[in-house]
Amino acid sequence: MTQIDAVLASRFAATALGHVTREYPNHIMHVLTGPQDARTPRDMHPIFFGSFDWHSCVHGWWTLFTLYRQHPDMAEAAQIRALADDLFTAEKLAGEAAYLARPEARGFERPYGWAWLLMLSAELERHDTPEGRGWAEILRPLAQIFAERFKAFLPLADYPVRVGTHYNTAFALRLTLDYAEAHDADLAAACRAAALRWHAEDRDCQAWEPSQDEFLSPALMEVVLMRRVLPGAEFRGWFDAFLPRLTEGQPATLLAPARVSDRTDGKIAHLDGLNLSRGWCWREIVAALPDADPRRTVGRKAAAVHLDAALPHVTGDYMGEHWLASFALLALLAS
Repeated sequence: MTQIDAVLASRFAATALGHVTREYPNHIMHVLTGPQDARTPRDMHPIFFGSFDWHSCVHGWWTLFTLYRQHPDMAEAAQIRALADDLFTAEKLAGEAAYLARPEARGFERPYGWAWLLMLSAELERHDTPEGRGWAEILRPLAQIFAERFKAFLPLADYPVRVGTHYNTAFALRLTLDYAEAHDADLAAACRAAALRWHAEDRDCQAWEPSQDEFLSPALMEVVLMRRVLPGAEFRGWFDAFLPRLTEGQPATLLAPARVSDRTDGKIAHLDGLNLSRGWCWREIVAALPDADPRRTVGRKAAAVHLDAALPHVTGDYMGEHWLASFALLALLAS
């Protein structure tokens, strides 16, 4: 795993601190059953009310806690610690849980927000400091709620969702396995079973992407999920069949960055995230291939051009910067 240098860590941390408590503008995913349900983001979500939407606030905190663990002496560390102490309390966690207990919230943030909350919990469980252990303990009941929701949902999910947006199931399971493999063996088994049921027989991917507002590659997300669930030799055999013409430069669309025509448009700005997440995927794929495999050269080049296209734009406009640093971290920490 690569360490983020101090300058970049400070830049990303300052950006995340600027939005995790910014309540407005806010895009809420909320079912109203009557006028009593018309509530503000902070009222509904006492911890994760910022960053334009709930899931972006969750992974904004993942960014902050990841950087805090890697750079405990950075200038922003004291502000992160003070803000986390203020927000990650038992009382505010209970407010988050109460929202999820509403019958109308059964599908709230499924599966993207579920996976990011578990990723956040997995990160906090790695912290070996008194404050980190305290934050982890506070968040643990919320992680358990989403773990149980995944275990109830996956047996019902007969089909994967292959879009390049929040509903992509491969991305959700890939993140969830970071938590499940360390903390919930039953959830890990459920994720592996679903991945194999959905994707074990997939062959010769045509990679019809990108679409106009994708921030995930449906093709490459499937690859990194299968890399996680299959042993090395089995994964390489599956990968040979899934993308059989990589050494010929095909599918070419997976090797070239998407063009972002307007970064002030939230949907079009998703394409910067696509470039970052493809960079992440290619770096994970390269790490799974033998040293002599010619596809390592293809993958390294693809990762580099995608990251070169996107990293300069992680900050600059709020429609991107309220979430892009998380995807930059995924890519830069990949191995």
